[in-house]
Amino acid sequence: MSKKSREEKRAQTQGTNMSRFYFILGVIAVVGIGGVAWAVSRSNANTVTQPVVLEGLDDMQRLVELAQGVTLGDPEAPIRIVEFGDYQCPGCGSFAQQVKPRINLAWIESGQASFVFYDFPLIQIHPNAFLAARAARCAGDQGRYWEYHDRLFAEQFRWSPSASALGFFVNYAEDIVPDGGAFEECLKSDRYADVVTANMRLGEELGVPSTPSVMISQGTGMARRLANFDFASIQEVVEELQQGG
Repeated sequence: MSKKSREEKRAQTQGTNMSRFYFILGVIAVVGIGGVAWAVSRSNANTVTQPVVLEGLDDMQRLVELAQGVTLGDPEAPIRIVEFGDYQCPGCGSFAQQVKPRINLAWIESGQASFVFYDFPLIQIHPNAFLAARAARCAGDQGRYWEYHDRLFAEQFRWSPSASALGFFVNYAEDIVPDGGAFEECLKSDRYADVVTANMRLGEELGVPSTPSVMISQGTGMARRLANFDFASIQEVVEELQQGG
């Protein structure tokens, strides 16, 4: 194959990958990012700490319907800031404690933007991350998702090195959710394992390279994936979008 042919083939491949990337994000914008009430608990199931097998994820429409982020702020806000994150990732912990509060003050509380968190546990290096993602969603059943989300990151240094983080997660719930028993029942089942698994697959389809990975979009327009996740980089993109960029 000639050099010219190789370059043309590479360009076609890159174009296809980017088209796929924007197609998926476009579908997300149309479908919306809602709750995950459709997940069903089976109380007699064992605690699920790893991804589960799901059918139909090769269909992008189906994948986007199964993968559900959790939204903070007005879901109809003109700008959407999306994070694919891992609760056991130190960088995600820094982002949650140092950058996200500034995002909240700058745009979320005023309704200028919404913030959406998608689970992307790196299970090869973070064995407790999948269960942590499920735990936050179990807390979300009682309207305490973001409080639990913040607690997981604040206490990351405690539960992250543990051989079994289940006890930590149950204890945190006692301080946060109204019904600790219902939380524990949820956590010790397979509830939300399907949602977290679908989120992981969505991140893979979008080419998420690492965590945290931040994307920003306006309306149904193309999302911008940031190379850096510091506040200044996010602010630059948000302000450019607000000015019609």
